[in-house]
Amino acid sequence: MANIKSAKKRILVIETKTMRNKTIKSKVKTMIKKVELAVAEGDKAAAESALKNAISEINKAASKGIYHKNNAARKISRLTLAVNKLA
Repeated sequence: MANIKSAKKRILVIETKTMRNKTIKSKVKTMIKKVELAVAEGDKAAAESALKNAISEINKAASKGIYHKNNAARKISRLTLAVNKLA
């Protein structure tokens, strides 16, 4: 355990940031699963609306530094490709 006051504070700050990151990552994963489920069912309309929400959440996570911009772009690209194949 840390003895120095600043080190104790860093531990508290890191815990807070870790919780924030976990919640946002979890939300993104849920959105991705919704898109994949709609694609699996073959429901084009539901897949497109879920994709729109997922893209929004992924971009928010990338802007906050939770995902690297290329990682976010790859996730969006793969989801969009899956939805576009439904035609």
